[in-house]
Amino acid sequence: MPAKLHSSVLCDMVTADEIAKLCYERFNALPRRGKPESGREWTPLAAVLKVTRCANSDTVEKEVVSLGTGTKCIGQTPMNRHGDLLNDSHAEVIARRGCIRYLIQELHRAVSGGDSSVFCQADERGKWKLQPGVSFLFFTSHTPCGDASIIPMTDSETQPCAPVTSMESHKGSDGGGGLKRKAEELREEQSTKLLRLEEQKTEGTKLEERQDSNTSQSVSMVLTSSTSEDPSQSHSTKTPVETVSQASAELKIKNRAGLHLQVPDIHRTGAKCVPGGPADPLHPGAGYHSTGVLRLKPGRGEPSLSLSCSDKLARWGVLGFQGALLSHYLQEALYFSTVVVGKCPYSQEVMQRALVTRCSHVSDLPAGFSVCPPVLLQSSLEFQFSKAQTEFRHQAKQGRVSPCGAAISWCNVAEQPLDVTANGYKHGVTKKVLGTAKSRSQLCKLELFHSFKSLVSATDPSALPDSLRRTELQTYWDYKQASQSYQQAWQQLRSQAFPLWPRSDRDLLLFH
Repeated sequence: MPAKLHSSVLCDMVTADEIAKLCYERFNALPRRGKPESGREWTPLAAVLKVTRCANSDTVEKEVVSLGTGTKCIGQTPMNRHGDLLNDSHAEVIARRGCIRYLIQELHRAVSGGDSSVFCQADERGKWKLQPGVSFLFFTSHTPCGDASIIPMTDSETQPCAPVTSMESHKGSDGGGGLKRKAEELREEQSTKLLRLEEQKTEGTKLEERQDSNTSQSVSMVLTSSTSEDPSQSHSTKTPVETVSQASAELKIKNRAGLHLQVPDIHRTGAKCVPGGPADPLHPGAGYHSTGVLRLKPGRGEPSLSLSCSDKLARWGVLGFQGALLSHYLQEALYFSTVVVGKCPYSQEVMQRALVTRCSHVSDLPAGFSVCPPVLLQSSLEFQFSKAQTEFRHQAKQGRVSPCGAAISWCNVAEQPLDVTANGYKHGVTKKVLGTAKSRSQLCKLELFHSFKSLVSATDPSALPDSLRRTELQTYWDYKQASQSYQQAWQQLRSQAFPLWPRSDRDLLLFH
């Protein structure tokens, strides 16, 4: 069944709320270690689900195979050449890397002659493909950081990544936290005043109909209700419709009473524009950010080399989420048929721009790769440890609300399914064991590479893919570069859509 048709069929068989509920239940079943402190700490949640369509039936089986939480990222300085540091601990990245562990386990079963619920043999020698009826969905409790989070503001909620106020906000002993908080308070106060003023001016009038619904400078989008409402109350059905004029950066919304409401600002992202491209204008209000551009996540006190989650999800929509190493074994790349976002500030148009439109024109991809845009859905269910819910439950005695410092990974593997990290290493390790296996996350490059080499060793030499029959393969870099089809697809994506995507430092990838 073609990928697009398969996605359409699945959307008729699963709902966004069902997916969100499964992910939240899986998280609740985990032990306490690494979880945020209720009312004081917040974190996003992301997950990968395997969906299996039952044969001769209109039902599907849904299973969470990987789950992740986390908000932190390592800056450039701590990065090393050993591959033992987990550089990016955002929830979406944690969930995807945990899924890689799961896929390696399933391939290990397949090449060893066992039963895999995921893979079956493909036509090419040494290659595997998904079992009929199997697909993967991606869930995130909040819009991904970066481009997908630059959306019109209809309430006072902020994004998981701290908003950028100016470059000056990064100076000082407190990292500019005070400046950021003051800017947020001022913006919230101005938002309330502007909304009231505009409502008074335009009461009783109607929003002018757009003269040209096809113009690229004016798009209509539907936003969900505010996530800052009391979670005990039912969700409002009064969804405002928003008109965004990119030419003037003026945002207006029309509520059900027909009132014109000026939207004075946008939700901002802490991710910075990559060097060499358009910079953020930093204009007040809605003109603060450039949109559609690649962004780097902020590190701990310094910029990181990790691209935003919006950028990575867009990349996975062309290259697949399996990565270069597993592409050795797969006849076709693996794509997420659907991306579900939990209850939070959301814009369908912005998600489409960030995850799909930027790469929709890419062509001339090698066999096994294609542009596979996911179906985009939003759930009405909010994560209990979202920033909005944490602020709602916060009590003065708990101190300042802050992001949780730990990252949790759980995946459906036989050995060490739970992996809790902080600062890129296992949670709770001492300096004494840094640099040893005891300090390494199961998700770091080195550990995933070792797992992959174990898969290669378990494969009968006569059944090895052609790309792995070269004797000179030794380092992590060697194995990645030997995945030629993947590298060709990456080159096409880079040249046609993401020419400013930073290139990996080869010296950091020469570990064994």
